[in-house]
Amino acid sequence: MQNHNEINAPVCPACGNDTLQKQIDALRGLIEVAKTVVSTLDLDTLLQAIMVSAMHYAETPAGSVALYESKKTELTLHAHRGLSAEFIKVERWCVNPGGLTEQILNSGEIFIVADTEKSPFFHNPVAIKEGIRSLICVPLVYQDDIVGILYLDDFIPRDFDRGKLELLSILASFAALAIHNARLHNKTKMMAITDFLTGLYNHRYFQQIFNQELGRARRYQKVMSLVILDIDNFKAFNDKYGHAVGDRILAAIGEIISRSLRKIDFAFRYGGEEFVIILPETSLEHAILTADRLRERIEQEASASLPEIQSSSITVSAGVACYPEDGTNREELFSLMDSYLYKAKSMGKNIVCHSTFPVS
Repeated sequence: MQNHNEINAPVCPACGNDTLQKQIDALRGLIEVAKTVVSTLDLDTLLQAIMVSAMHYAETPAGSVALYESKKTELTLHAHRGLSAEFIKVERWCVNPGGLTEQILNSGEIFIVADTEKSPFFHNPVAIKEGIRSLICVPLVYQDDIVGILYLDDFIPRDFDRGKLELLSILASFAALAIHNARLHNKTKMMAITDFLTGLYNHRYFQQIFNQELGRARRYQKVMSLVILDIDNFKAFNDKYGHAVGDRILAAIGEIISRSLRKIDFAFRYGGEEFVIILPETSLEHAILTADRLRERIEQEASASLPEIQSSSITVSAGVACYPEDGTNREELFSLMDSYLYKAKSMGKNIVCHSTFPVS
């Protein structure tokens, strides 16, 4: 294995105009890539552009880009080309001590593996099964922090053109800056649509997502369910323990809701102590089960995270409605869902209710 510090190939004067023209063409190509990379704040778009351009420079048939989360010591696959469906099923992986990824993260330098079968650092069973025999690993570094790694893969052992590594290094610098800017943009965007207390989406974003999901359900003739949750006796908690504890109750419930739903679901702090959940392509029966599972988890877990009130049980009541069974527009669905929530409250609270079907 070689690292980038060892690669300093001299330019041969005998190569003449042909070599000079190739260098000019490469630099022009790099400028075009840089323009593309810095002109977009869409993370997936820029990562795809980075990867495709790097594959072109390195002349590899496959490549990928993974972003790095230092707090979790975890990489997440974001862009790929030329790799099998089986290979890309592994979307997240942790950094293994002594492995190739750890070497890259520690050095911050480009690594070349001419033959994976002869490398003491290469122990990735998924990559070995894929048939990757040689690769270039390019760390994407922004202000001394590694934000990701670019992998350029080939399925035969080979020596890579060392003269192109400088271009890859420059491309990596553009890429790292663009990734930082895109992440910053996404963070700012998320702040505008997220409730700061619970971490769930806010009421304003609900308007957009509800119309989007209802339109999709109509267009593709799919079901869609809604759940409204309301914290039982929330005013009494605020009066007894103070608003700071009330805020922590909201945060605890928001966290439970977040980790209990699927990736395709949407959860919102609708207002005050009310939460609304959109469940795309979910039948009424499954929506009721989801709501009741949430009710049980909140009852079991919310108080446990708050030592001051462990003697008191935090519970929620819920109403459920389903498109198109219960209504075909927002007014119909919310009117019924609110009436079911009111019924759950009147029946003693800590209940999920739909029509004449309470779950307790």
